[in-house]
Amino acid sequence: MRHRCFRPARRRVIGALSAGLLATVGLALPAVAQPAHPAEGTSPASAPGAAPGDGLALTPPMGFNNWNSTHCRAEFNEAMVKGIADIFVAKGLKDAGYQYVNLDDCWALPQRDANGKLVPDPVRFPNGIKAVADYVHAKGLKIGIYTSAGTKTCNSAGFPGGLGHEKSDAQQFADWGIDYLKYDNCNNQGVDAKQRYRTMRDALKAATETTGRPIVYSICEWGQNKPWEWAGEVGHLWRTTGDISDSWGSMLSIAKQNLPLAKYAGPGHWNDPDMLEVGNGGMTATEYRSHFSLWSIMAAPLLIGTDLRKANAETYEILGNHEVIAVDQDPLGKQGTVVSSEGGRWVIAKEMADGSRAIALFNETDRPQHIATTATGVGLPRATAYRLRDLWSHKDYNTAGAISATVPAHGTVLYRASADTRWASYPPAAELGLDGTALTEAGAAAKIDTTLTDLGRTPAQQVSVRLTGPDGWQIKATSPTRSASLPSGSKLATRWQVTAPAGAAPGAYDLTVSADYRSPGGDKAAARLVSAVHVVVAPPSGSSYASDLPWLSALNGWGPVEKNTSVGENEAGDGHPLTLGGTSYDKGLGVHAPSEVTYYTGGRCSRFTAQVGVDDEEGTAGTVGFEVWADDTKVASSKTLTNADPATALDAAIGGAKTVRLVVTDGGDDVTSDHGDWADAAFTC
Repeated sequence: MRHRCFRPARRRVIGALSAGLLATVGLALPAVAQPAHPAEGTSPASAPGAAPGDGLALTPPMGFNNWNSTHCRAEFNEAMVKGIADIFVAKGLKDAGYQYVNLDDCWALPQRDANGKLVPDPVRFPNGIKAVADYVHAKGLKIGIYTSAGTKTCNSAGFPGGLGHEKSDAQQFADWGIDYLKYDNCNNQGVDAKQRYRTMRDALKAATETTGRPIVYSICEWGQNKPWEWAGEVGHLWRTTGDISDSWGSMLSIAKQNLPLAKYAGPGHWNDPDMLEVGNGGMTATEYRSHFSLWSIMAAPLLIGTDLRKANAETYEILGNHEVIAVDQDPLGKQGTVVSSEGGRWVIAKEMADGSRAIALFNETDRPQHIATTATGVGLPRATAYRLRDLWSHKDYNTAGAISATVPAHGTVLYRASADTRWASYPPAAELGLDGTALTEAGAAAKIDTTLTDLGRTPAQQVSVRLTGPDGWQIKATSPTRSASLPSGSKLATRWQVTAPAGAAPGAYDLTVSADYRSPGGDKAAARLVSAVHVVVAPPSGSSYASDLPWLSALNGWGPVEKNTSVGENEAGDGHPLTLGGTSYDKGLGVHAPSEVTYYTGGRCSRFTAQVGVDDEEGTAGTVGFEVWADDTKVASSKTLTNADPATALDAAIGGAKTVRLVVTDGGDDVTSDHGDWADAAFTC
């Protein structure tokens, strides 16, 4: 499948293991300054390339874009745009820093007028674009618009692009009062990207000179020509990746592509990993908090991509978190850098203008993970103790230097740490940890170990820990749950026996670890960690097709994993017959890289077999690799396969493994058209 700028229908990913399981860790961190846009004279941070130097976008742009929620549907119209502007004011988003209300594709008629001018769609925008701009401006907000650096935009209806019309279009935008232009990359006729984008830059500059209307310039070039190396002197932000979709796999892939580019970002010139998906329904609340945390610590533009008229309170809570926004909008303008990343455990740190550090502890895996760093490890000076503030729980703690948390699956703990002389006035930070099997069969007892570790310089006193689960579950502590005092660095370890009811249905169930304690001064403090245990059923004896068995989890690059069809990239059931090299298969799995499907085998299965390859429906496109993992060991893999390769047989010995993961990786040419088939996939048990 092509880049989103080609406007295929939106696609979602199934994340069965994480769906609805986890809340963020309830550990600590301090009050931070509200987001503020720096004065226009603020000096940009050093970075390769010269920023335009016009005083625009000195912090990453914040606002709204309709595409992720409406695409080209009729609901995108004047009433929607005005309604979003109203909501910005009424819901406090304007006060939180959101400024731009941006129109994406489909706002114009397919044909220009006799004078070569763009014509707003009279059904969608009966009063024209200028009237809408005037309405948005009257709210104290700004407005953006979209076109493409090609002969047509990305929508299949073929709306007019800006290639060859740059001066006229830029002047028209400025005359309408446009404040922001997103300039896409479709139908570019093979014209050099630098030439196309520089031509519009010059046209915008000329239009600004004649109208006094400065326009923020967003280069949507998809990262194809490494715009971070040259676009700093052309525009204010540039896309670093292909398009985001409302899925964990898509968001994670894009974050990983954008993170290494930190040195290119700074005031007036930003890496853009695409718009936000928060609130669109394809991810859990935990995953959306990770999405928002990662975009903020990466100093990414924050463009809301959900229809705020339909958003729930949780979406507003995420999008309106002033302390997280302050990380994104910090006037120093540094993008966070990776301190460590091992086994899916990420530490990302961002230097702040006040000398503090924002630290994201990000867990990309499907199980809770202990993730740790230190105050000096993220660049703070040596000190007796530090202030640590949790930007999601909005609480302050002291730490002796350790910065750590047991982070839920797909979760992010976002801290702000500083060498604060008032550290002793805050209670000690404490980390709740959980270890033990995340899998149990109904009626069987599982062992769970919990720990509460004092990270502070001061002791934690009157400590108590408890573990709770669903109704009907038996949970029994087999070691102490209380301690009179935990000195700095010490821990309370507790073992629990957890038994699911004999009739428990397969699926995920929440377990909650909670702790209460007091500071030496008597102040109350608490910690909380929600994790999950999965009730599972082992495959039957004999040979079973994978598509006939329940999977434990399924993650997919585009659309849900499909049983017995190719991946359709949109909703479940929209695929086609599995076909490799002209041969169709009745049984198997259809996926899109990057993909990972996990099965519980309980040590009862000996072999997994499949015919694998790129589905014929993708023609000559698509490159993928197939891997079979038994627990944490890779036991079989293919070479990188293309559509030109015949079906390849995989035969993996999986004896003794409790879980088997079927992994499909991108072959190295971006996740485009990577339709992988696990044909005739079967377990022998």
